Amino acid sequence: MTSAPDTGDAWLVVIDMQRVFTGDSQWAAPRFDDAAAGIQRLLPRFTDRTVRTRFVAPEHPQGAWVDYYRDWPFALVPADDPLYDLTEPFAALDGPVVTETSFGKWGTGLQSVVGDQPHLVLTGVSTDCCVLSTALAAADAGARVTVVADACAGASDADHERALDTMRLYAPLITVVDTL
Repeated sequence: MTSAPDTGDAWLVVIDMQRVFTGDSQWAAPRFDDAAAGIQRLLPRFTDRTVRTRFVAPEHPQGAWVDYYRDWPFALVPADDPLYDLTEPFAALDGPVVTETSFGKWGTGLQSVVGDQPHLVLTGVSTDCCVLSTALAAADAGARVTVVADACAGASDADHERALDTMRLYAPLITVVDTL
């Protein structure tokens, strides 16, 4: 694994560091605090180039999302519910926040902040869901994507590693590195 992401003109994307992925939530990422520590090590390298994202439930789920929220009804709350709040220290950071009702955060909201073909350094939760979905869509659209393994957390250690292995298959479009 390569170490220390190249941060020259890159954007740090802090994906979904929210209360819903902590504590005793059904969606808790067991290594959330480890990912948060990794992100904090990276923040000084990305002054004025950090964007945070939030996952929220749609007001009215449609299509397959109807079935999804039938399985996870606890999460079908308004976007301003404390469940979807960013955790500290990420809530207190200056800079843009992109809120989406989809796992993947690559789209017009994120593009309006970082441009159409940026270099993205992805961190956050969950490696095996929102990070993976964002990485694949962004890489497919021509963005240069770096995923920082020790600044991400999955639903489990095994899921985290499987997701990283999947993203490594996309090299050189996606590179997986560590913060150290």
